Amino acid sequence: MARTADPTDIPRRLSDAGYALFQLQGYNATGIQQITDKAGVPKGSFYNHFDSKEAFAAQILRNYAKWTGDAWSAALKDAPPTPVAAIHHVFGQFIQHHDRTGCQGCLVGNFAAEVVEASETCRAVLSDVLRDWRDRLAALILAAQQAGEVRDDVDAQALANFFWDAWEGAVLRSKVEHSVRPLHEVRHLLLDKFFLP
Repeated sequence: MARTADPTDIPRRLSDAGYALFQLQGYNATGIQQITDKAGVPKGSFYNHFDSKEAFAAQILRNYAKWTGDAWSAALKDAPPTPVAAIHHVFGQFIQHHDRTGCQGCLVGNFAAEVVEASETCRAVLSDVLRDWRDRLAALILAAQQAGEVRDDVDAQALANFFWDAWEGAVLRSKVEHSVRPLHEVRHLLLDKFFLP
């Protein structure tokens, strides 16, 4: 097994392997040996970088949140200037991602269903991630309300919470049906129907 002088190489390889396995087969069905085998590193290397599988999973969730945040920011750079069109564009980019990846679902949603009762560490990270996502959307919804594009009889944060709850449900159905149609439906119904003034 080749050694590397780059101190970030092994943690990166472990993280990439862990993400792929957690996304494919879930947290409980994934063992540390599987992760190190997929990463191509000795099992002992895992514990040089992570205290436990739980701590490792929490880091994978943080990495996923960073990727999602970066994808959100990148999508906004190319988005139309009006707030609702920008929201449509951002979620259109996410729909394309789900389509490209074969509707594997959302790692946050998958973990929320599987580990929150067993891991306070992961639950806290998931809570932070979901709060960040809702806050990002709420800022756009508030701008849309101020522009007269979205109903203002409901608080922007409440609308953002509702949107994300519906979106995560649609992601789950998309995974079951192997189709991005539920994602298109929820985006259309919320932004083009329910959120209108």
